[in-house]
Amino acid sequence: MRGRGASYNTPNRFDKLHFEPLEIDLDPNDPDDRPLKTIFLKDASKSVLSKNESPDIHFTYSINPYRGCEHGCIYCYARPSHEYLGFSAGADFESKITVKADAPELLAEAFQKKSWQPQMVCISGNTDCYQPVERKLQITRRCLEVFLKFRNPVGIITKNALIQRDLDILIELAKLDLVSVTISVTTLDDELTRIMEPRTSTPAKRLETIEKLTAAGVPVYVLVAPIIPGLTDDQFPGILKAVAARGAKSAGYTVVRLPGAVGPLFEDWLKRTMPDRAAKILNRIRESHGGNADDTRWGKRMSGDGEFPATIKKLFRIECKRLGLNEEEFHVETKHFRRDGGKEKVQGELF
Repeated sequence: MRGRGASYNTPNRFDKLHFEPLEIDLDPNDPDDRPLKTIFLKDASKSVLSKNESPDIHFTYSINPYRGCEHGCIYCYARPSHEYLGFSAGADFESKITVKADAPELLAEAFQKKSWQPQMVCISGNTDCYQPVERKLQITRRCLEVFLKFRNPVGIITKNALIQRDLDILIELAKLDLVSVTISVTTLDDELTRIMEPRTSTPAKRLETIEKLTAAGVPVYVLVAPIIPGLTDDQFPGILKAVAARGAKSAGYTVVRLPGAVGPLFEDWLKRTMPDRAAKILNRIRESHGGNADDTRWGKRMSGDGEFPATIKKLFRIECKRLGLNEEEFHVETKHFRRDGGKEKVQGELF
């Protein structure tokens, strides 16, 4: 499928029946053999904050304006979550996107509740909040306006340069130590990005984003994620050097894991795009997770386990130290929180 990471739909683990297309040669002039179009569906959720209890993640609450992601990253750990909606983790994940149009209003309602304790909320704990449709819908931007209005701290994770559009809001949040931005950089190879992360920003645009945000005083953290053993593990020193030169102050990483349907999707992608290297890469990934494509153990699932992940960890720390990364700690501030969203102050100024 042109412009997509997945080439087919994997079976939904919750469905008893699954339909497979016939393996026949398709006529290029056949109207049914066209690029897969993206469909956007209304998400009628009545709440917008998701709570997690994972010790591997440093935040408790997250908000995802979109479910499914048009970026189409073939390795994405979030793909199996689309099966809860009755879709596939494959092509459906990147072409059937549910949209929470009222997310800003629901977020404001959550902050107004007396039970809410101000704390950092992550945007994009699952799927990217700056995927292409955000340019038109601006749901993420309106959510940032809510964070600023209530002065609740927010963390953002993205690999899309579209975040530069919202620099005006990010600057105001940064003045009160209310924001941190994490830019994900997987590779500096344009061609690999094109086939592995087909609808994301180019590596050059991500580096530009890091530079512009840091120059404006917005704290930027870089996540080299995921490191794919046998494919991108030799690239992180170059990535760290590039992001440090653009002003990033800290960096971290994860080792790729292939939960559920992501395993067969990634294997299919490897065999289609780089058949000569597929076996080596898959073996390295399994070596990093105790012989499996995924490891569900806390403390191991995101970093891997064994000799190869241990080597990555050691070299990553050495490179960060050499480049002056991770020398400063940043903490978001909660003391500015306003449960009324500033209404009381405005009203008082009238008299």
